[in-house]
Amino acid sequence: MDTVDARLVAALRANGRASYAELGRLVGLSGPSIQERVRRLEERGVITGYRATVNPTALGLGLTALIGLVLSDSAGHDEVGARLEDVPEVEDCWFIAGDEAYMLKVRVGDVEGLERLLNRLVRVEGVARTRTTLIISARFEDRQVEASDEELVGSR
Repeated sequence: MDTVDARLVAALRANGRASYAELGRLVGLSGPSIQERVRRLEERGVITGYRATVNPTALGLGLTALIGLVLSDSAGHDEVGARLEDVPEVEDCWFIAGDEAYMLKVRVGDVEGLERLLNRLVRVEGVARTRTTLIISARFEDRQVEASDEELVGSR
């Protein structure tokens, strides 16, 4: 990925609905050149999709929590991870190092919704116990982290 691709990706992350012409103006290329670069970035798996960012509270999901899952000794990580895909309240699921095997970011409507979710999670086969941290507020989320010039050069 060269610096033009990096600038293009940053522009798309800031505004995924930008036209090829608008993106071209931002990075100094023609619309057709941008279209071809975007196609190549998609084919290489750099760009994996496009989505709308929504306000969870506006959807009735005012409570966010991080839930660490400790697995039973006989549990298979992959099997538990597959079961977690069926839990709609789980926004993010990370396999982590430490006492917990998985860290979940969940969104629910209220404390009662969180209690119901925790009761369901401990019944997931392979989950021994949970540890929950409530999110009071978010300073920032979905931060756009960019690779440094050294990292870009190393990835070529």
